[in-house]
Amino acid sequence: MNFNNDPSEETKNEWNNNPNNWIWGIFYYNPKDTRLFPSKRIKKLGWTINFANPNSVFLVLVVIAIILIVAAHL
Repeated sequence: MNFNNDPSEETKNEWNNNPNNWIWGIFYYNPKDTRLFPSKRIKKLGWTINFANPNSVFLVLVVIAIILIVAAHL
């Protein structure tokens, strides 16, 4: 029994393999998935952003803003 509401590995694999969760085959968009950074389609390549999760999009925008601010002051 799963008490922490995390999806099972089987569910994560189903989401990952479902082409409807991938926009143009490269952008992961799954509102049912609460993870910020799910694995890429080819898991050996690391993680991607879940664009359906506003927290992950916000986090990436903050990181990009920090990089731009630091680069502007060099």
